Amino acid sequence: MILWFTIVQLAVAVSAGLFCLILGFAGRRPSDWSVGALALVELLLIVQVVMAIVSPFVGNPALGDPLEYGVYLVAAVLLPIGGALWALLERSRWSTVIMGVVALSLAVMIWRMQVIWMTPVGL
Repeated sequence: MILWFTIVQLAVAVSAGLFCLILGFAGRRPSDWSVGALALVELLLIVQVVMAIVSPFVGNPALGDPLEYGVYLVAAVLLPIGGALWALLERSRWSTVIMGVVALSLAVMIWRMQVIWMTPVGL
């Protein structure tokens, strides 16, 4: 993983999470803005999938366990899809809060993936 891209992903995920939490606690139902914020996080995760596939071929292999990294990456890609589907099916203020929690959870997962990528196996 590339550190600057991880930092961008973290900033977007935390911003989207706080944005959705504020909207949800203010009583707003899911809207184009809240779902769009989560979609932006998903878009960056898809770019990360491409980067994770290409990186080892250009000299940036994962130092940590590739299986653990892959499981985190697949789960991270599926999480915003599930959160957005839930929000669109339930259309309540709590759905917006759930999207915020999903985005903040993704921020933690993104940082963990960075740690897995950069830490050699066994440390």
